[in-house]
Amino acid sequence: MVKIPYVVQSAFPLVWVLVAVFGALIRTRRSPSRQAALETWQRWWAVAALGCGSLWLTIAFVTVPDVMATAIGFNRTPFEFEIAFANLGLAVMGFRAASPSATARERITVGLGTGMFLWGAVIGHVYQWFANGDHAPGNTGGVLVCDLFFPAVMIILARRSRRLPTAEQPATAVLA
Repeated sequence: MVKIPYVVQSAFPLVWVLVAVFGALIRTRRSPSRQAALETWQRWWAVAALGCGSLWLTIAFVTVPDVMATAIGFNRTPFEFEIAFANLGLAVMGFRAASPSATARERITVGLGTGMFLWGAVIGHVYQWFANGDHAPGNTGGVLVCDLFFPAVMIILARRSRRLPTAEQPATAVLA
C-alpha cells in the first residue's frame, strides 16, 4: 500500500478551493460588470468548492470508509455512512446554488445550512485535536480551512451581490 505524506493528505481538501478560485479568476478576466464577475465567483465557489468537494467526500465515505475513518483519526463506525449522505446533501445544495436561477437569498440560505453542519464539524475537530491530541490529516489542517470557509465565502459573496445596484445585475452569467 502506498503511504501518502501527511502534508498531502492534510492539504488535499484545499484542491477544491484552488479549482474554484482559479476557475473564477480565469472566467472573470473580461467580465462586463462587477455583478457579472460576482455571479461567476458565486457559481464557481458553489459548484467547485461546495458541490464537487462535498460530492468527493460522499464518494470517499461510501467507497473507502475505513480509509476515511483512519484519515480523521477514528475507528470505522456506521457514522461514516451518515457523513457520506450529509455531504451528498451539501453537494446537492452547492450544485443548486450554482444554477443561473439561484438568487442571493437562496445562496445565503445554502451557506447557512452548510455552515450549520460544517461549523459544527469544526467544533468537533478542534475538540478532538485539543482533548485527545487527534492530529490526523482529516481532523486538522485543510479540512478545518474548508469547513470554516466553504459556507462563509458563499454567504459573503451572496451578501455582496445583494448590495450592488439593481441596474448592474445581469439576468444570468455563464459558469464555464
